[in-house]
Order: sequence, then C-alpha cells, then structure tokens
Amino acid sequence: MKNILITFIALLTTVIMWSQQDAQYTQYMYNMSVINPAYTTGNIGVVNFGALHRTQWVGVNGAPKSSNIFAHTPINDNVEVGFSLMNDNIGDVVKENNLFADFAYRLDLEEYGNLSFGLKAGVTFFDVNFNGFVLESGDVFTDPDFAENINQSFFNVGVGVYYNTDNYYIGLSIPAILNGEYLDRNNGKYQGTEQAHTYLTGGYVFEINDLFKFKPAFMAKAVKGAPISFDITANVLYDNTVEFGIGYRVDDAFSGMVNFKATPELRIGYAYDHTISNLGPFSSGSHELFILYDLNILNKNSGFDKSPRFF
Repeated sequence: MKNILITFIALLTTVIMWSQQDAQYTQYMYNMSVINPAYTTGNIGVVNFGALHRTQWVGVNGAPKSSNIFAHTPINDNVEVGFSLMNDNIGDVVKENNLFADFAYRLDLEEYGNLSFGLKAGVTFFDVNFNGFVLESGDVFTDPDFAENINQSFFNVGVGVYYNTDNYYIGLSIPAILNGEYLDRNNGKYQGTEQAHTYLTGGYVFEINDLFKFKPAFMAKAVKGAPISFDITANVLYDNTVEFGIGYRVDDAFSGMVNFKATPELRIGYAYDHTISNLGPFSSGSHELFILYDLNILNKNSGFDKSPRFF
C-alpha cells in the first residue's frame, strides 16, 4: 500500500498541484540544447545528435521515466538550428511529449568568446489516463474529480542566452514560457498547469596538466510554487577520453557519473543518483544514460575536443 500511496502522491504533485517540475537531469552538461535553445557548438559541417534516458526512483511503483532525443548543427558562422523530442511518463498514467524546433544566433566576440541568443517553438501533447487506476487492495479508484481522462495539446515557446569562452560557459533560459492549463475541476480545487521553468547553468574547465582536466559545473532550476532545485557537479576528464565525477542535488540526491569516448564521434555516459529525500527508504536510486554522436558531414575536424563540446 505504501508504494501505491507514494505513486499517487507523485501523480498529484505532477498533475494536480499548482506548480509542476520539468524532468530532472543529472548529466545536464551533456543535455544542454534541451533546456537552452541558445546552446551552440559552432562546428560547421557537424550534426550533433544526442539521446538521454532517465529512470527515477527505482523500486517505487509508477515512478517517473524520462527520455529525449535531440540534434543541432550550425548552418553558417552565425546561425545554428536543431530540434528536441522529450517524453515524460509517470506510471503509464501521466504521459507528456514535447516536440520543439530550436534556432540560435551566435556572435563571435573574438578573444572575448561567443554570445548566443536562442528561441524554441513547438507543441506539448499531454495525456492522463485514469482507466483501471486501482488501490493495492483491489478497490477501484472512483473519485469523480478524476473520472474523466485528459488529452490536450498546446503551443509553446522558449528563449535562452548562452555565453562561452574556451574555458567556461554560462547560460540562462526559459525553455517553455507559456502556461498551459491541463485541469481545473471542482471550482478550482484541483489545478494542473504547465509553469515556466527558469534555468541557470554554468561550468569551467581547469587544465591540470596534459592528461587531466577538472570540470566543475552547476545548474539551478526555479519554478513558481516549488523550491529552487540546485545541482553541483565535479568531473575529471582524463586524456579527453574518460570522464568521471560526483554530484549533489540539494536535499535530494548524491550522484556518481562516468562517460567515455567510444570512438572519435561517439560518447556514452551513465549516472546513478542515491536518493536522500523522504523517498529514499522506498527507492534504490535513479539511473541515467546518454549517448552523443557527431556526424561529420563535411569530413572536417569534429571539434569535440574543444570548448564548448567539453560541456
């Protein structure tokens, strides 16, 4: 019964309450274009593909699962375009899919680095299916406020700014600005809305020697009606090939992560979160996998070994 209650609480928190959290990412530095449309590489002739899958709170019945795929490429010295497809699933009851196109304009500030401005535009498809929702006792869940399934779609836009040099980056973004209402029942007692999330990200690369680089990074995420989520990570990159590190999400989880360059074009990574919130006793943690692939369509140097592809 505890797992069912936890699932239902998570469902209420995500769908019914006033504010809603976007999907959580531990390896956010390799998932940057999903949260910030201004993220650019400047590697003309190279299409950067990526995919990430996260299984949250393993052991909790109906816990969230999140996946995304993305791609982006410069079309000239100033303009970079891309797309992202994101899927969030909570217990096969709540399903959300987001399809966005990205556009970024990049300014070369020469010795002062690069400054980019980005725009996202796309559609969110939101579905909630209460059919067959039962308690562990076998009783059917019959609250009339949840008798009707939800199937909605709506347009959204996002903006971002991204600055980088050869050694560090900082970005600020709101990937979905418009508030979309999913649910307003029982005279406003239950409200489900898509609230704008603001992301602040940053990172630095310290060159220790020819083989080792130290890569601290952070991400802060803020949304109305919820506490600010803050991640800090510390990674070490060896020989531009193997990277490993640790992370901490305030009052939520400790993380361990590793990634490696399988080929000059392919990088694979894994992260594990040990939950320290009140869900910790019911969960064996969270798992996250990512894949990055650089398709060099003009047969030039892919640029993976230079900033900002360090991030």
